[in-house]
Amino acid sequence: MWIRRPLFVFACFALLVFVAPRGSASDDDKPEPAPRFHAKTLEGQQFNNDSIKGKVVLLDFWTTWCKYCHQEEDMVDSLGEEFSDKGVIVLAINVAESKKTVKKYLEQNPRTSKVVMTEDTNLAAMYQANNYPIYVVIDRDGNIAGTQRGAAGERALRGLLRRAGIGSEE
Repeated sequence: MWIRRPLFVFACFALLVFVAPRGSASDDDKPEPAPRFHAKTLEGQQFNNDSIKGKVVLLDFWTTWCKYCHQEEDMVDSLGEEFSDKGVIVLAINVAESKKTVKKYLEQNPRTSKVVMTEDTNLAAMYQANNYPIYVVIDRDGNIAGTQRGAAGERALRGLLRRAGIGSEE
């Protein structure tokens, strides 16, 4: 009997969390501003909330040991190149690895995205980057357009970018 009760409680909780309506439609439509951040690329280029106004930013949280990050990095870089003329900036934030490790990795696996180290930004802590890859898109107004935790391929990433007004329906 005691085993069924926790299962019943869990089932009720799941219904409330996943099925119950969450506020009014106007609450869901309210954009969430991106947290105040700073980032410096390996080349020394500086970014912050003010410098990205009017741009769409794709944050790509990655590590050298993450096989899914490695599988998607060419696709992420290609999307950045494809949409650069539309004001898209890709910041590839390496999380918690040494600069030596990352530079060695980049010698073998060059990236066209702007690479940022954890020590040169506050972004990894803000987005609780603890599984990889994580993608966050910030729209032209500085609001979070979408977040994706885990690899899901090009179609999903294009969908995130569409939420920020980049690209067309496939």
